Amino acid sequence: MRLTQIMKITPMFFGAVVSLAAIGCAVAAESTPATDAKAEVIFASPEKYSDIRDAYTSTQMGEKAILDQIRDYIVLKAQTVVPAGEKLTVTFTDIDLAGDFEPWRNGQAMDIRIVKDVYPPRMDLEFKLTAADGRVIKEGKRQLRDLAFMGKITNNPRDNLRFEKNLLDDWLKNDFPKDGRG
Repeated sequence: MRLTQIMKITPMFFGAVVSLAAIGCAVAAESTPATDAKAEVIFASPEKYSDIRDAYTSTQMGEKAILDQIRDYIVLKAQTVVPAGEKLTVTFTDIDLAGDFEPWRNGQAMDIRIVKDVYPPRMDLEFKLTAADGRVIKEGKRQLRDLAFMGKITNNPRDNLRFEKNLLDDWLKNDFPKDGRG
C-alpha cells in the first residue's frame, strides 16, 4: 500500500473509532442507574430465595443478572409512579420466578425453564415510601402472586422476566396509583 492510500484510510479509520467510542459512552450512560433515582432495591439473603436460577445448575453470575434486571425495572418504573422528592425503598425477601427446571428432561433440555400454570411467579417484599425530609409516607409488606399469569397479555413476549415484571406492574399500579389515592 502506498503512503497516500494509508493517509486517506487513516482519517476514515480514526473517525470510525471516535464514532464507536461515542456510541459506547452513550450506551453506558443509558444503562447506568442514576444516583438520584427515585427507588432503591435491596435483595435480602438472595441465596435463600425459592427460585432465581438461570439454569438447572445455576450460576451466581446468572442469578445476579436476573436480580439486576428486576432492580433496574423497579428503578425505571419508579420514575413514573414516585412523586418528585420522594423515594421508594423495596426490599425483596423471597422470589420464585415463573416456571421451573424439570430435571427429568434429558440433556440440555433440563436447562430450559418450563413455564406452566403450576409454576406461577411469586415475590415477597417490604417497601417504604419516604419524603425528602425522611418522613415515612407509606410502608408495608406484600406477597405478590399471580395464579392467572399465563392468560395475561405481556408487553414483550421475548422477555424472560415478563411474568415477574407484570406482577411488579400490578403491585405498583395498586399501591401507587397515578391519582395518588394508594
